Amino acid sequence: MSSVARTTLRRAPRFTYAVATAWSVVAILLGYAVLDVADAAPGLLTLRPLPPPPPTEYVAKRTLPLVPQPSLPTSVDAPLPSLVGDPAAPTRAGVEQSLAPVLALSALRDSAVVVRDGQTGAVLLDRGGDQLRIPASTTKLLSAAAIGRAFTPGETLRTVVREGDRPDQIVLVAGGDSLLAPGKGDTEAVAGHAGLRDLAEQVAAALAKSGTTAVTLYVDETYADGPTTAPTWSPTFRSSGITGAVAMLGLSSQRATGGKPGPADPVAAVRSRFAQQLEALGVDVTVAPRGNAPGTPGSPMPTPTASSATTGSPTTPPDATPTDGATVTATASAARTGSAPASGPGSVLGSVESAPVRDQLALALTDSDNALTEILARQAAYRSGARTDFAAVGAWVVTQVAALGLATDGVRLLDASGLSRENRVRADLLADVLVLGYDGTHPVLRRALDGLPIAGLTGTLAERLTGSDHAAAGRARAKTGTLTGANALAGSVVDDDGRLLVFVGMVAGAGTNDARAALDRLVATVASCGCR
Repeated sequence: MSSVARTTLRRAPRFTYAVATAWSVVAILLGYAVLDVADAAPGLLTLRPLPPPPPTEYVAKRTLPLVPQPSLPTSVDAPLPSLVGDPAAPTRAGVEQSLAPVLALSALRDSAVVVRDGQTGAVLLDRGGDQLRIPASTTKLLSAAAIGRAFTPGETLRTVVREGDRPDQIVLVAGGDSLLAPGKGDTEAVAGHAGLRDLAEQVAAALAKSGTTAVTLYVDETYADGPTTAPTWSPTFRSSGITGAVAMLGLSSQRATGGKPGPADPVAAVRSRFAQQLEALGVDVTVAPRGNAPGTPGSPMPTPTASSATTGSPTTPPDATPTDGATVTATASAARTGSAPASGPGSVLGSVESAPVRDQLALALTDSDNALTEILARQAAYRSGARTDFAAVGAWVVTQVAALGLATDGVRLLDASGLSRENRVRADLLADVLVLGYDGTHPVLRRALDGLPIAGLTGTLAERLTGSDHAAAGRARAKTGTLTGANALAGSVVDDDGRLLVFVGMVAGAGTNDARAALDRLVATVASCGCR
């Protein structure tokens, strides 16, 4: 056999194996293609349409499935018990021992300090609680208690526009709401709850219905009228924004704040804005001079009664000029129900309601709003038949606190906000009011205490109790009081054991910064001591 033949025979198996392998690969590929076309295996060849792309993320309102709420029989117990009433109260000895280093501070050398158990009222510490001292803005706690007796829990203030003696006369009746929005009202707000724009739209619609296109605008200021500032206040208090002018009408946008004074005449500001709103709605308005408004004075606002201190019901003031009782009753009823007499003098053309008085009172305490406190207290006193000057309102507050069963011996108030340096109050009386407010039997006062500034978070305590005294941050609520040479802090705190404690500190003779630091340390110690 030749060498060529031998070489051919040696190479033949390799050729055969290569061909076989190639055909095998082809067979496999053809088989997979068949499976792919039949959608039995993944691949590019498919008879089915492509699946939809995954959803694109976008900002939208989240929807949640409806989950039925468990019924009472199948509900499990709360994982944690309520704090209220469970922990043991601190002892008097424990509180005195823990606070001894704080009370030794030089800033508290001339001070009165009271600590009470907020749940039982038991006295845990009383150092000088019976001494009469300048209360500054803690006076507002007493005013809140008195105001709570004159207003029912959900009572609101109504601003009304009524017809005068003729169809072309309209009367804006000041009804005590000093927080009117200059435009549309916001029903979720306290300041600005009722809006002048809403009132103007009602009045414009009523005028259009009667065919009246031009009116003369009057203002009736007989409801709880009185001086705008107190004679015992510094002349700079209003001009510096420490307080606004006290009046029964005002705009929420013009509330006085430190360094930003409000208008000297809030009623004139409201009248001017209201005239502008009517003009924008096509009514030709002539503003009448201030003075007597046509129609029944004060209607349809509530009028005083000696019994309204507890009921809040309106009657005729003792010194009021006799009027047509039927007219007063009709218009007053219309204002309360939101309806109006069909037509004629005194007809209600429009009305808007404020946020509840209890919420306004809470706002006054949060912001330490002096004017708002005076405005609410004046109305409360007026409804009770008292005079409306500042000293008379202050005296009325004292009588109402006494009517709650609290001792007011020697207490003297010449205003309701605490700006007067001639006010005198005891620390133990402030503690009494706080304990009373937390027992749940006085809903307006209780809601007002909910509005007390929160340590480190809100109001006049927003920047206090946040440093080395942070133990009380977020869980102490208190009313501050600051006048030159007189500082106070009165409120409540939940201690480390979950117990509600009430405290009052009144300091004289120390600098404001030193007094505040000492009072803050006092509260932080009460919050964290345990004091068993």
